[in-house]
Amino acid sequence: MAVELQPTHILIIPYPAQGHLIPILDLTHHLASTGRFTISVVTTPKNLSILSPLLSLFSDVISPVVFPFPATDGIPAGKENTKDLPPASFRHMIPALAKLEDPIRRWFESQSSPPVAIISDFFLGWTHRLAVKLGIKRVVFSPSGAMGLSVVYSLWRDMPKKPDQDENGDVLFKDVPNCPKYPWWQLSPVYRSYVEGDADSELIKEGYLDNMASWGLVVNSFDDLEGVYKDHLMNSLSSHDDRVWTVGPLASPRGHEDRGGVSSIEVSKISSWLDMCQDDEVVYVSFGTQALLTGQQMEVIAQGLERSGVKFIWAVRDVMVQGDHGKMDLLEFEERVKDRGVVIKGWAPQVMILSHRAVGTFLTHCGWNSTLEGIMAGVRLLVWPMGADQFSNATLLVDHLKIGVRVYEGFNMVHDPCELAQILVNSVTQDQDGRRRIKKMQNNALEALSENGTSSKALLRLVNKLCELNEKEC
Repeated sequence: MAVELQPTHILIIPYPAQGHLIPILDLTHHLASTGRFTISVVTTPKNLSILSPLLSLFSDVISPVVFPFPATDGIPAGKENTKDLPPASFRHMIPALAKLEDPIRRWFESQSSPPVAIISDFFLGWTHRLAVKLGIKRVVFSPSGAMGLSVVYSLWRDMPKKPDQDENGDVLFKDVPNCPKYPWWQLSPVYRSYVEGDADSELIKEGYLDNMASWGLVVNSFDDLEGVYKDHLMNSLSSHDDRVWTVGPLASPRGHEDRGGVSSIEVSKISSWLDMCQDDEVVYVSFGTQALLTGQQMEVIAQGLERSGVKFIWAVRDVMVQGDHGKMDLLEFEERVKDRGVVIKGWAPQVMILSHRAVGTFLTHCGWNSTLEGIMAGVRLLVWPMGADQFSNATLLVDHLKIGVRVYEGFNMVHDPCELAQILVNSVTQDQDGRRRIKKMQNNALEALSENGTSSKALLRLVNKLCELNEKEC
């Protein structure tokens, strides 16, 4: 008589940053929707509310596992998500979360039917060794693209030094397809801050190396966008064999609803304003949840928008409206452009905005989630990378795929608002070739997500591989 298998139990461990949380929770949604899993999700008290939509939909499938956030130097009490911390907090957050290893192990040992696998963010490399201790598999989840991940893995494996102690000296990645190169200042700030022998630095380094030794890798990308880099990862990480899955662009199966926070303008009012605009005439400007623009950069963007005469929506983080980051007078600017522009302070419904027929251009910091959302919306991409994987994302979009236009790079350049204004005008009125190329990539993304598309097939392979682990347990 055949034994009926219980649902496969997996443990999800996210990294508490919006750009990391949203895609891994979208993946969790897809897995839960199959009906083949029970899923436990590690969280801390102040991040628990982010799980609410999933818990309300899958209360019988998904359970939160809540641990107190570990007390850590460098992270103020009550701050449990990087959106509430400066960008440099990454260096403190990773060691802080590593302190959850023992509580997770004790929880695991208390379960009558413990997980057979851990799926965890690539910043949580320590979970590989935890999985080994527990006798289960660990799957790395990458919220970044395959090219960005290839560059980062190459960094931590080869540990290049600063060329001639020159911030502008180039580091060449010969082992990565198309041999990208970047000046030292554009490399990962986590890597550039590495100090040999420092406990936190060594923990971070070991985490990246452990990522490369893990059982599997899930990447939020698709083959037509980054197939050459997926193949590179598969060849570089030989232990993965056929266990590299490109399953993106990830989004909730319910649709492209936005998950965020508090906005200064009601979503219905933003939508109504866009309804009054012509097709493709609006420029959307956003630099994500982490980048902190200087007052000078804010002024350049404001002057560029004003001088261009284009219609626009500009999403400005709350912190930029205050203190040194808000030296320019936003209220005065808003009054001058009120007939053709909207400034949103705080959270913006980005997917809704980008998907509206009136929006044709996206001025972006080139974060990976924003990149994928721009591609899915088929809008022209004007890129201004600021840090992390954004420089490699810009290389992919601008230099390799020709679906983006590089506007500026980094925080420290002196920019000309007249030049920015002309770029905005050209994007709205002239760049028809660019629009055709981005529309083709949009179609490729939609095809990847179709029933027989490459990403849908990869997701099914991932599901089957995870469920095989449950069968082996039996």
